[in-house]
Amino acid sequence: MAKCDICGKEIVFGIRVSHSHRRSNRAWKPNVKRVKAIVNGSPKRIYACTRCLRSGKVTRAV
Repeated sequence: MAKCDICGKEIVFGIRVSHSHRRSNRAWKPNVKRVKAIVNGSPKRIYACTRCLRSGKVTRAV
């Protein structure tokens, strides 16, 4: 679910490092919204990241 259907941005994994330098796994999730957009001429619900929404890559359906 945490994947943009427009640009393909998805979860990125890394390591959380505490102040005492203990390391544990963590994930960065993209800010993905479920929106109604025009896809191939018809309205469809897709997952789009806020960067794609803000930059105008998604045409919203009313």
